[in-house]
Amino acid sequence: MPLRRGLAFVTAIAAWAALALQLTLLITQAVDDGGSILAAVWRFFGFFTIIMNLMAAVVATALVLDPGGRFAGARSRLVTAAAIVFGGLVYSVLLRAIWQPTGWQAVADHALHDVTPVLFFLTWLVWDHGGLKWRDALWAVVPPLAYCGYAFARGAADGWYAYWFLNPEALNLTQLTASIVLLTAAFLIIAVTLVSIDRLLGGRRGVARAA
Repeated sequence: MPLRRGLAFVTAIAAWAALALQLTLLITQAVDDGGSILAAVWRFFGFFTIIMNLMAAVVATALVLDPGGRFAGARSRLVTAAAIVFGGLVYSVLLRAIWQPTGWQAVADHALHDVTPVLFFLTWLVWDHGGLKWRDALWAVVPPLAYCGYAFARGAADGWYAYWFLNPEALNLTQLTASIVLLTAAFLIIAVTLVSIDRLLGGRRGVARAA
């Protein structure tokens, strides 16, 4: 197995394992508190962290099993890399200081926010480059905007919001709008940076092949 597919394999295993551990912990906690498994699963899918790790798991798996397929394409890798890097940075900047898990929850926390983002970014770096265009960066803002709509719909239904900076019950309209704009802008900046790296690496590898 080539190095890059081996790295994708490790990334896929790490992502799926982290997701499985977090789901198990949520279900265990819900059952211990007298709740239901269905409620735990519903809460599980409320976090952007979970969604971005699912994206990473699916794309990394595709890179191993079907590297020529749609899910392993350059744009799909870009959107996923932007999401996973974004998620890791936002967690470190806004959430890590107010969330101090212990035990297995700490393991899941570090796996989802540290291990998978680093592994997927490394996988993205070693894969093929040079096929992205600047406009492809715009696709990277789809996940955060879609998640915002999804989070608001969920919150309206059950009154629970995963993140304080996207909670309309805690923020006024101006603050909420500012949160969405800033997060989207940060996402776009990350995506543009990744496209720049892609074009740089693609150019260098092209020169190396020509030589």
